[in-house]
Amino acid sequence: MTRGQHQPAFGLSFDPRALTDLLQAPTDIRDLTLAYLQEVVNAERFGLRLTGDLEGYRKLFIDSRKDWRVVYGLRPAPETSTYRQEIHVVAVRPRAGNDVYDTVGRRLGMTSRPLSARTHAARSSSPQLTTRSPAPMPSAVPGLPHLPQAPSHHHAR
Repeated sequence: MTRGQHQPAFGLSFDPRALTDLLQAPTDIRDLTLAYLQEVVNAERFGLRLTGDLEGYRKLFIDSRKDWRVVYGLRPAPETSTYRQEIHVVAVRPRAGNDVYDTVGRRLGMTSRPLSARTHAARSSSPQLTTRSPAPMPSAVPGLPHLPQAPSHHHAR
């Protein structure tokens, strides 16, 4: 088969708000998005994996300046579909100010801003920074009497 005649590997669905995003995008972005999504559906292109709170989703860079993103996930297709899995587009938005990721978080029902794996790591405490103090000697434990050494009953020969 020649390019463009591949049988799709996945179905395609849109969050209704993502479809609105696509229709409101500039014409060149809309055209590139549709071309890239065709390649994704044909398993010819795969977006980069997102991490952290958006793990399980992928992003596509649409334009050469990487100003626009498509965020999508792979999910089981409806039982009535010809396909077992479908590409589900969650957002088609500008990257500026993390708008696309904030929008995806809201559309997925997250109550707080989605964080990347890097942010999660930066906010966690480092095991190298925790100071460990040595355990006290048993004789230093309060409440236990200090027992003197008993004299030896062995006779030297």
